[in-house]
Amino acid sequence: AAFLGVTKASVSKWENAQSLPDILLLPQLAAFFGVSVDALMGYESQLSREQIRRIYQELTQKFSSRPFQEVTWETEALARRYYSCYPLLLQLCVLYLNHFMLPEKPEDRQRMVSAALSWCDRISDNCTDAGISADAAVLRAILKMQQGDAREAVRILEPLMADPCRLSSQGNQVLIQACQLSGDLPRARSYTQITQYQTLLQLMEIGITELALCEDPARCLETIRRVTIVIESFHLDELHPNNAARFHYETAVFYAQNDLLPDALKALTEFEKCISRLLKAPYLHGDDYFDLLDEWIEQLPLGNAAPRDLCFLQQNITTAFSHPAFGKLKDDVTFRQIQKRLTAKT
Repeated sequence: AAFLGVTKASVSKWENAQSLPDILLLPQLAAFFGVSVDALMGYESQLSREQIRRIYQELTQKFSSRPFQEVTWETEALARRYYSCYPLLLQLCVLYLNHFMLPEKPEDRQRMVSAALSWCDRISDNCTDAGISADAAVLRAILKMQQGDAREAVRILEPLMADPCRLSSQGNQVLIQACQLSGDLPRARSYTQITQYQTLLQLMEIGITELALCEDPARCLETIRRVTIVIESFHLDELHPNNAARFHYETAVFYAQNDLLPDALKALTEFEKCISRLLKAPYLHGDDYFDLLDEWIEQLPLGNAAPRDLCFLQQNITTAFSHPAFGKLKDDVTFRQIQKRLTAKT
């Protein structure tokens, strides 16, 4: 009381939550206790990577167990509280992108997309971290596509696309060589594995897109053959069973649409194996060949955790087997067994 020039009765009221100090006294109070004004008020402008991971995982679990409206209120309150913590805003965008399909009403889904877009805009307008801003731009393009504005997505992404004529497309290779020449061989080897791993995942993703876009069955079959060799050679079905499952599923759809039913069943069997692996160990990891990946994976925004709660698998499995292409297989014993096993597991 003497330090602040107020009465003892005033301090007593603060201590007993009967009143609050005048806002002009906050700097003096902070000085007295040796803390910042933010700390005095229990406010953090920035969160650590570990805090952001924990928040994301907690919200993901809540989306699977509580009414979505309640979780969105909590999420958006967090966004307002940490409106200058751009890494958090970025992960909240990812959270909404991964869960916006939950509401039954289209207007509720679009409201979530609009909220995520506003966070992307906030990041783009204010964040000085080039990496976070670039990620926000990609997320913004994906969200725009969800709004049906594919032209805007093209406008956003084309300037970011890696042009093979530009030196920036060679950045990873130059970085590896720089580490090697500087004598930091462990880092050079680590970046080599990271680049190889990311390239393989991109190859698998492009293979999935190729099957959706290509109208030439012969080319699709060749795409399947080549990507399957890559998956088997690098054990991508174990390293990233989620992406591998998607590839095997799209392969099964192609086979079924072209009346190659035995091949469709084989692809669905591989799909089942990937889902089983995902359920058993829903975490990203390296292996004996990619033995330097785990440290890098741990540095990812969400670490090695899956971006969605595993409860979403049940909904996805049910939808997957209702694809019209599988109508020709609905009475097949093997098809029904695969469907039954996966439904039971999820």
